[in-house]
Amino acid sequence: MEKNVRANVIIFGRVQGVFFRDETRRAAQRIGVAGWVRNLPDGTVEALFEGDAEAVNAAIEWCHNGSPLATVSNVQVAWQPWEGDLDGFRIRR
Repeated sequence: MEKNVRANVIIFGRVQGVFFRDETRRAAQRIGVAGWVRNLPDGTVEALFEGDAEAVNAAIEWCHNGSPLATVSNVQVAWQPWEGDLDGFRIRR
Protein backbone atom coordinates (compact mmCIF):
# COMPACT_ATOMS: atom_id res chain seq x y z
CA MET A 1 0.00 0.00 0.00
CA GLU A 2 1.16 3.52 -0.72
CA LYS A 3 2.45 5.65 2.14
CA ASN A 4 -0.17 8.42 1.73
CA VAL A 5 -3.76 7.44 1.04
CA ARG A 6 -7.27 8.85 0.95
CA ALA A 7 -10.46 6.99 1.85
CA ASN A 8 -14.12 7.94 1.59
CA VAL A 9 -16.06 6.05 4.23
CA ILE A 10 -19.81 5.57 4.73
CA ILE A 11 -20.92 4.31 8.15
CA PHE A 12 -24.31 2.61 8.54
CA GLY A 13 -26.37 1.86 11.64
CA ARG A 14 -27.40 3.99 14.59
CA VAL A 15 -24.81 6.67 13.90
CA GLN A 16 -26.74 9.96 14.02
CA GLY A 17 -27.76 11.61 17.27
CA VAL A 18 -25.11 9.65 19.20
CA PHE A 19 -22.16 12.10 18.97
CA PHE A 20 -20.61 10.05 16.16
CA ARG A 21 -19.28 13.07 14.25
CA ASP A 22 -17.69 14.69 17.28
CA GLU A 23 -16.14 11.42 18.43
CA THR A 24 -14.87 10.79 14.88
CA ARG A 25 -13.25 14.23 14.88
CA ARG A 26 -11.56 13.50 18.20
CA ALA A 27 -10.38 10.07 17.05
CA ALA A 28 -9.06 11.45 13.75
CA GLN A 29 -7.13 14.18 15.54
CA ARG A 30 -5.70 11.67 18.01
CA ILE A 31 -4.76 9.26 15.18
CA GLY A 32 -3.33 12.07 13.05
CA VAL A 33 -5.38 12.06 9.86
CA ALA A 34 -6.84 14.98 7.95
CA GLY A 35 -10.34 15.19 6.52
CA TRP A 36 -13.92 15.71 7.53
CA VAL A 37 -17.09 13.97 8.73
CA ARG A 38 -20.77 14.75 8.10
CA ASN A 39 -24.29 13.38 8.50
CA LEU A 40 -26.09 12.35 5.31
CA PRO A 41 -29.86 12.69 4.78
CA ASP A 42 -30.34 8.90 4.65
CA GLY A 43 -29.18 8.47 8.28
CA THR A 44 -25.63 7.39 7.49
CA VAL A 45 -22.41 9.23 8.30
CA GLU A 46 -19.77 10.01 5.67
CA ALA A 47 -16.11 10.63 6.45
CA LEU A 48 -13.08 11.42 4.35
CA PHE A 49 -9.71 10.44 5.81
CA GLU A 50 -6.37 11.36 4.31
CA GLY A 51 -2.84 10.75 5.48
CA ASP A 52 -0.38 8.00 6.23
CA ALA A 53 -1.80 4.59 5.23
CA GLU A 54 -1.41 3.15 8.72
CA ALA A 55 -3.19 6.11 10.30
CA VAL A 56 -6.02 6.09 7.74
CA ASN A 57 -6.53 2.37 8.33
CA ALA A 58 -6.66 3.04 12.08
CA ALA A 59 -9.33 5.71 11.54
CA ILE A 60 -11.36 3.30 9.40
CA GLU A 61 -11.02 0.61 12.04
CA TRP A 62 -12.25 3.08 14.67
CA CYS A 63 -15.40 3.64 12.56
CA HIS A 64 -16.38 -0.02 12.95
CA ASN A 65 -17.25 0.72 16.60
CA GLY A 66 -17.59 4.50 16.63
CA SER A 67 -18.86 6.52 19.55
CA PRO A 68 -19.96 4.71 22.73
CA LEU A 69 -23.69 5.23 21.97
CA ALA A 70 -23.45 4.18 18.31
CA THR A 71 -24.38 0.82 16.84
CA VAL A 72 -22.46 0.37 13.59
CA SER A 73 -23.89 -2.20 11.20
CA ASN A 74 -21.61 -1.67 8.19
CA VAL A 75 -18.67 0.40 6.99
CA GLN A 76 -18.07 0.92 3.27
CA VAL A 77 -14.67 2.18 2.12
CA ALA A 78 -13.88 3.68 -1.28
CA TRP A 79 -10.15 4.29 -1.79
CA GLN A 80 -9.22 7.42 -3.72
CA PRO A 81 -5.94 8.90 -4.93
CA TRP A 82 -4.16 10.93 -2.25
CA GLU A 83 -4.48 14.66 -2.96
CA GLY A 84 -2.82 16.28 0.04
CA ASP A 85 -5.29 19.17 -0.01
CA LEU A 86 -6.80 18.66 3.45
CA ASP A 87 -5.64 20.49 6.57
CA GLY A 88 -6.82 19.25 9.97
CA PHE A 89 -10.05 17.40 10.61
CA ARG A 90 -13.45 19.05 10.89
CA ILE A 91 -17.16 18.40 11.11
CA ARG A 92 -19.02 19.44 7.97
CA ARG A 93 -22.63 20.52 8.14
